[in-house]
Parts: sequence; C-alpha cells; structure tokens
Amino acid sequence: MKLLLIEDDIMIGESLQKAMRSHAVYWATDASQAEDSLNRESYDTILLDLGLPKKSGLLFLQQLRESGNRTPVIIITAKDSIEARVKGLDAGADDYLLKPFSVEELEARLRAIARRKIEKHSNQIQINDVTLDNASFTLSTNANSHRLSNKEFAIMHTLMSSPGVIFSKSQLEERLYGWGDEVESNTVEVHVHHIRKKFSTTIIQTVRGIGYTFPEAPSQ
Repeated sequence: MKLLLIEDDIMIGESLQKAMRSHAVYWATDASQAEDSLNRESYDTILLDLGLPKKSGLLFLQQLRESGNRTPVIIITAKDSIEARVKGLDAGADDYLLKPFSVEELEARLRAIARRKIEKHSNQIQINDVTLDNASFTLSTNANSHRLSNKEFAIMHTLMSSPGVIFSKSQLEERLYGWGDEVESNTVEVHVHHIRKKFSTTIIQTVRGIGYTFPEAPSQ
C-alpha cells in the first residue's frame, strides 16, 4: 500500500518507516507538507497524528473532507479520551489507533480498510483517474468513456488488476481463450491498438521485448 504518514515525532516516524518496509511510506512532519504531498500524489491510506505543529491533525482532517478528498484516514494518537475519539471519527476518520501500538495491529487495521474498499467497489477497478466497470464493461477516464468489447475488457481487466506488472503477449492471449474465438497471432496487438485509439497511447504501456503493463500512475 502507498501510505502518507503525518507525524511530527521523529522517533515514531523513523520507526514506522523502518517497520513497514512492505509498504511505500511517505512521511510528512506537519499539515503543510502533507497538503503539498496530497496535491502531487494519491495514497491508499493516511496515518494521521492529531498533535501536529502549526495546524492540528483534527483541523487538517476536517479540511481534507471538506475539499472532497475521501482517502481513508487512520488517526494515530496518544489522546485516549472518549471525546477525542468521537471528534476524530466525526471529523471523517475511518479508524482510531492509540499510541503506543504494535505494527501488527496497524497492519490489521490497514487490511480491514483495504477489505472495505474492495467490497465497496467490487464492481469496479479504479486506479487514479481510470475506472473499469466490471458489470457494464465500460472503461472511463476524466476525458471520455467507452464500452469495451469482450476481448478488450479481458485485456484491461488483466492489466488493471495488477498495475505495474508486465504481462507477456502469451499471458494476455491465455486470458482471451475464455472469450470464444481461437486467438490469432496478432490478436493482442490489435486490441491494444483499439483501446489506445479510444483513449490514449499511454493508457497501456509497451515494455519493449517483454510485454504490456498498466502504469501505476498513468498519464492521460
């Protein structure tokens, strides 16, 4: 997961970055740094300390939700009063974790958020500004939307289910056998061309000599 940690305690920040090497943890020490980072990047979850300098974590969270940002937020704080928890959850937090906590518990909370996100969007795969609707076979970006053919859908579903992973031509061909006709030698190239023509040349990247991939941060 790609995480934004907002924590002014250097010891805690360094410890979490070291302990959570299986994730991409980006660390901001105050609300201003976090806002700059959110303007440039999208994250799977935000880990938010309430006791931040200059602007409190609670005010940051309130303004984040007011701006329309729905990134899941786990508050990590030493404030253990019922009042503090209620304020945090009412401000838009998805979970509340008291310091000190174990990394194992934090990982469990992250998995729970990921499960809720998958259940909520079970009919869609959304990566940045690209959405694939599994029910209607519709692929949408900020610029346009098109219903895909069965084989185009099979290719996009394979690539978007594992963004950043490179699939060889033969691997993609295997996904097409289940859609009826026998796969011809240039089937993958033809359908990739059609998808790019409908959207952009960058929606699917060619890795020369290896295969195709859906970029984790596609540019339209």
